[in-house]
Amino acid sequence: MFEYAFMQNAFIVAILISLVCPLIGMFLVLRRYSMIGDSLAHASLAGVALGLLLDLNPILSAFGLTSFFGLLIEALRQRFRQYAELILVIILSLSVGIAITIISSGVVHANVESFLFGSILTVTRQDVWSVLFLSVVSLAMIVRLYPQLVLLTFDEDGAKIAGVRYRLINYAFAVLVAATISVSIRIVGILVISSLIALPVATALQLQKGFRRTMELSVLFSFLDLMGGLFLSYWIDAAPGGVTALVSVAVLLAVIAGRSLVPARRS
Repeated sequence: MFEYAFMQNAFIVAILISLVCPLIGMFLVLRRYSMIGDSLAHASLAGVALGLLLDLNPILSAFGLTSFFGLLIEALRQRFRQYAELILVIILSLSVGIAITIISSGVVHANVESFLFGSILTVTRQDVWSVLFLSVVSLAMIVRLYPQLVLLTFDEDGAKIAGVRYRLINYAFAVLVAATISVSIRIVGILVISSLIALPVATALQLQKGFRRTMELSVLFSFLDLMGGLFLSYWIDAAPGGVTALVSVAVLLAVIAGRSLVPARRS
């Protein structure tokens, strides 16, 4: 199957996604920001539609517009903390409304389904380079901001007292989430990106290890989920996004079941 260029491209992108998504997802899940990731995942559809309309690279246009919405959410969240959930609904409605208007108007003639559900057939070499660029930038930012992100994750008030520039870090993190979502569009699809960000982390958390070890395990589970979804989708000729989501849930349930059997055997 790897004699095909599209499978080679899809495999490279899948490896990059399996590394970036759980690293960002770790901080999102522990900070209870999972819904922000889900809102931005749907918001990326507007970026894709705008890119197709203007004949731009859909991944880069999705990154640009998703970054804008991410920064807007963070700015509004800091200003109106008591309306955090309402802000997400407003941003999601605005972005999806933009996307549906552009797509349904007939001015975009490209196939949008591959972005919604994911596709291994449409991953081009240009997409690989775009994903590689965004992945490298994301990983570099994670390494650079790692101590501040960890401190903000577990003790935001303590981080403020320690002099951490929490507003700037939160804005940078919003851009990181946007980049993570953008690199995942081609393979996973917009509708199930949030599952790839959250489920490997949720699976790793079941093993109750330390923070760094949990992060490493989440990358491992993400890789297993994506490879399983990629190969299964190829053999059954289905969209990789849906298959990957099913594999992720299956792995999570298997780990939960395994954890529940361990005490029973010991007793």
